[in-house]
Amino acid sequence: MSAAVTLSLAQQPEHTLVADCIAADRFASLGAKQIAELPVVHGGRRATLGDFFKVRGERSTTLRIEGDLARVEGIGTAMAGGEIVIAGGAGRDVGVQMIGGRIDVGGDAGDNAGGARPGASRGMAGGEIVIRGSAGAEAGARMRRGLVVVTGDARRGAGSGMIAGTVVVFGKAAAGAGRFLKRGSLVALGAIERPATFRYACTYRPPHLPVLLRYLRARYGLAVAEPQITGRYARYSGDLAELGRGEILQWVAP
Repeated sequence: MSAAVTLSLAQQPEHTLVADCIAADRFASLGAKQIAELPVVHGGRRATLGDFFKVRGERSTTLRIEGDLARVEGIGTAMAGGEIVIAGGAGRDVGVQMIGGRIDVGGDAGDNAGGARPGASRGMAGGEIVIRGSAGAEAGARMRRGLVVVTGDARRGAGSGMIAGTVVVFGKAAAGAGRFLKRGSLVALGAIERPATFRYACTYRPPHLPVLLRYLRARYGLAVAEPQITGRYARYSGDLAELGRGEILQWVAP
């Protein structure tokens, strides 16, 4: 058993590389050779993980991934536990239908982080995804439970169709954020293009937010300012086109 498994990108993919075999909990019982033999799809053709990545370590639920992963999709798909640290950015579908564990992305992430597979009604059902950059469209879409944090901007549809869970956006949340939200919370520390189907409820200091924000600062070292922890938030209830039991919490003042 190793302290961690490290995947280093040795062969840059020329096309989209679907590597949904990469999940920390699945590596717990696998040797380095078995990890390298896991199947991937490159440009619609079958290949193995070892065709693109150098594998170091084995039998660990802690995973580190290095290299330019912009064309690598599906990292952490349906992951149930363990931890993945991505040294830079990643392609789309990070943590799709994840149910446990942590994924820490050290740069931008593509569309559908923490979202659902095509045609599925539910996305992420547990665990944590922290994106230390901007996120593509529909981060946290159709979440059932769990936490998605974006330290940069989030493109359209962040948290759209959420059934429950929490999405935190430090930067700007683009149009469609929280649209069709059923339950759950979308926390906007920056500007947000709020759907018209949300109704202002009040401005207050949510008692649970300081706990969450302090946790993010302590666990992930995120730059959470004290005024964001102690400040007031405008609460908007919605989506009124759905159950109307969700909320957008927008930071307004210390």
